[in-house]
Amino acid sequence: MDLEIKIMLVEDNLEDAVVTKRVLKHNKLDKGLVIATNGKEALAALQNKTNAYLPQLILLDINLPDISGIDLLTCIKKDENLRNIPVVILTGSNEDQDIQKSYDLGASSYLVKPISNDALMLVIEKLFYP
Repeated sequence: MDLEIKIMLVEDNLEDAVVTKRVLKHNKLDKGLVIATNGKEALAALQNKTNAYLPQLILLDINLPDISGIDLLTCIKKDENLRNIPVVILTGSNEDQDIQKSYDLGASSYLVKPISNDALMLVIEKLFYP
């Protein structure tokens, strides 16, 4: 895939972050990757007006240690400067209420971990090559 996408991965689990990074690297999508290990760190980076970095895609875990992924998704979708950034939920939860809430709040897609290369790439292709 010949895409240069700025991606923010919000993931507190090191193993899951490594797996996701490996999938992105395999598909040559890791050049613009930034990893935030919790919701506060992600929100600070996203709202930093002096930073020219705004991702084109956010990969977001729901189960974070400080701000939940659902609360972070809510903040992102309420922020005029961030709301148009696609957010893909990457989580271990396959609970119907988490899935429905994520979509209700504006998530572009919902993938249950462990993620596969094919599933993540299909979502990215649909977002950037509709």
